[in-house]
Amino acid sequence: MAIPARPLSPHLQIYRWQISNTLSIMHRLSGAFLGVGFALLAAWLMALAGGPETYGQIMRILRGPVGVVALSGWTAAFFFHFLNGIRHLFWDAGMGFEKRQSHLTGWLTLAGTVVSTLIVIAWVYK
Repeated sequence: MAIPARPLSPHLQIYRWQISNTLSIMHRLSGAFLGVGFALLAAWLMALAGGPETYGQIMRILRGPVGVVALSGWTAAFFFHFLNGIRHLFWDAGMGFEKRQSHLTGWLTLAGTVVSTLIVIAWVYK
């Protein structure tokens, strides 16, 4: 007798994709990206301690296109992780579990991330 091929639960074919699982995945990815960004921060601090020549080298990289994209992504990851962390703190307190509140806070987290990131980028690269 053959065992029928069926997906294991939970499975992407069973559950509809929602903002909550998207934000959960993004929260983990942003945390990992922040960890990589802290290595960049450490390199910048070491270059600062290394003197003007070393500092100038790393600043040329950070002011170039790759540096601007990396720093902008790190800023977005910071704001997303921060705002979604506040959302999780409310959940830890037993608030915001209703479907409407969960969706609203998820979208507010994304909107807050975009607005905050754009404000910082505009301020830094004026």
